[in-house]
Amino acid sequence: MNLKQRHEQILNILNQNDSISVSSLSEKLDVSSVTIRKDLSILEDKKLLYRSHGSAVLINPYINDRPINEKEKLFVKEKKSIGVEAAKNINSTEAIIIASGTTMYFLAKEINPIDKMTIITSSVNISSILSANSNIDVIQLGGYVRSTSASTVGVFAEKLLDNFSCNKLFLGVDGIDLEYGITTTSSMEASLNRKMIEVAEKVIVLCDSSKFGKRGFGKICGLDSVHQIITDDGVSPRVVGSLNKMGIQVTIVAVK
Repeated sequence: MNLKQRHEQILNILNQNDSISVSSLSEKLDVSSVTIRKDLSILEDKKLLYRSHGSAVLINPYINDRPINEKEKLFVKEKKSIGVEAAKNINSTEAIIIASGTTMYFLAKEINPIDKMTIITSSVNISSILSANSNIDVIQLGGYVRSTSASTVGVFAEKLLDNFSCNKLFLGVDGIDLEYGITTTSSMEASLNRKMIEVAEKVIVLCDSSKFGKRGFGKICGLDSVHQIITDDGVSPRVVGSLNKMGIQVTIVAVK
């Protein structure tokens, strides 16, 4: 097998598997790991794949920050469906945290408790929606407001959370990597998210299927800190199986 044929084989394998390790490629193509790494380097330079922690993937796993008015136009049906499903997990006797994110915005629109409940949020937009409901006591976290997410971050927000203990955290992410964990595009937001996780009994991640296999600049935590993920039916069964093996409940929402 010559160089061109080997590169074609690598891309064919990736098209079938989404991602694959260097060791697996070495075994399948019967060449050394050193040769495979050189091949992957050439293909990455041609922007045909991306390398990630001893593996190769077809999509760029790194995400750039986008303004909230851009993100809210993406995967709208998926986000609405996820928001509706996530609202079913909310009990009005609980104290909950809702982090920032466009999927969280759709969740907030679905919350209509019969009894009084308390919700903590870092999102200015979500706070505005929730505060219109007389049965919801809203605690708005203070601090520096990020224009791209219309949400607060920083030490003031983190210190305020020291005063609370909550039942559930609904968390939006920019990326989920099975090896690396969950991430966002901002290190300051990642820091606040970690504090939210610290004061919550259960962590529920809401994300559309496009977030899988992606990474943002700021790491929030490993997947061992996540209890449940609610996503749409575009997620790979292989990924769902891997998450289940980690002990994470995955709720799949059909998008119509």
